[in-house]
Amino acid sequence: MALLEISVVPVGTSSESFQDDVDRAVAVIEQNGLKYQVTPTSTIVEGDIDKLFDVAQVIHLNEVKNNAKRVVTTMKIDDRTDKDMTLEGQVNKVDK
Repeated sequence: MALLEISVVPVGTSSESFQDDVDRAVAVIEQNGLKYQVTPTSTIVEGDIDKLFDVAQVIHLNEVKNNAKRVVTTMKIDDRTDKDMTLEGQVNKVDK
């Protein structure tokens, strides 16, 4: 499994808050049955690389559809091919 860190910043909206934007993003992630963890500045999602790209695109385009005049999406992908990697496993390594 790959990990995707995604942060979406809609610019030119009627609100300074990102809460509704995060709620929309989480809904997309949950609809796709993916594991995730929300952090203060981004969301980490675990899944098949193709599915992660699809979800990231939907999250980004939802902000455009929600009338943001500009959308800045930052993504970081960790796709380890030599062994299995999970969101929980990576967090547990740090907690040790």
